[in-house]
Amino acid sequence: MRYFWAFIFLILPLAGQYYVSLRVWQLLPAILPLRVAVVAAMAVAFISFFLSLNGLGDHLQMGLATALYEVGNSWLIILLYMAMLFGVLDLGLVTHLIPRHYLRESIVGSVSVFVFLTALFTYAYAHYNDKKRVEITLNTHGKVKKDVKLVLISDIHLGYHNRRSDLHRWLQQIMRDKPDAILIAGDLVDGSIRPVNEEQSAEEFKQLPIPVYAILGNHDYYTGTQADLAFCRQAGIKVLRDSIAYFGGIAIVGRDDRTNPYRKALKDIMQGVDRSKYISEMDHQPYHLEEAQQNGVDFEFAGHTHYGQVWPISWITRAVYEDAFGPYQKGNTRYYVSSGLGIWGGKFRIGTQSEYVVAQLK
Repeated sequence: MRYFWAFIFLILPLAGQYYVSLRVWQLLPAILPLRVAVVAAMAVAFISFFLSLNGLGDHLQMGLATALYEVGNSWLIILLYMAMLFGVLDLGLVTHLIPRHYLRESIVGSVSVFVFLTALFTYAYAHYNDKKRVEITLNTHGKVKKDVKLVLISDIHLGYHNRRSDLHRWLQQIMRDKPDAILIAGDLVDGSIRPVNEEQSAEEFKQLPIPVYAILGNHDYYTGTQADLAFCRQAGIKVLRDSIAYFGGIAIVGRDDRTNPYRKALKDIMQGVDRSKYISEMDHQPYHLEEAQQNGVDFEFAGHTHYGQVWPISWITRAVYEDAFGPYQKGNTRYYVSSGLGIWGGKFRIGTQSEYVVAQLK
């Protein structure tokens, strides 16, 4: 498994960077300073990703740290689409559908590629910022005595890219629904607590007039659980770690993230659950969905997958997870796996959506 992740995060991006840099060099007009400047800028963006991944941003001024994160992580997605684009163009070259002069030292080809990529990622950024409201209705069969409205969110990823201003805007949109409570299925913080603390993002949650329940995700563990939990205490967020909270006729079962190898089995957590209540479980990573069904859970909410964030990675998540995105049902247990409100890395959505779920419990 270690070699697999080394391939995914090092060898594959390096190969993609080399391929795209070579094709860009060949595509650009034969003006040496222009070619050197463009390929060098691409190399800087690529290096920025690994520097950001290694936590260098925490030692830089906030503006530089933010730029390092934004440039490096955005470039990784742009690189993916450039590699796919040049792959298609090379295929057209081999099959003689595209003239060779269009892809070699070509002003027309260079401008066309630039315009296409600019248009694509302008759309992708706008689409990311368009938060979708998804409504689901859950029949509690009388376990809940009066209607309850919950807003379910996951994968906020507060940090250098998703700032307090973003969180403020999201919570304002969510509160227009006048929910009774908010449930967060993990990954509140992206990996560094520094920008979250410096901007005092906890104040945004503290001002809410309703309870907020959350579980930890893998990125919360990357942040450091003590720092993450301290943020939640400041924010007034009730964190459930293999524990149960009761609200409005609902038993909210919160599992610790599977990053913790010592987390409890679901059957052990639920030994003392009041089964006269409607049982709603949160588990950040949607593995082993059958456990919820076997233990009499009425509804499970998860996140983590982001549905791949961009196509065609969404296809990979569909192959990995039994339910990579959206509603699902096994027996009497209903599920919803969210593609997330925030995002990790570049602020782009292509073929997926950023969303929050409004659950009407009848």
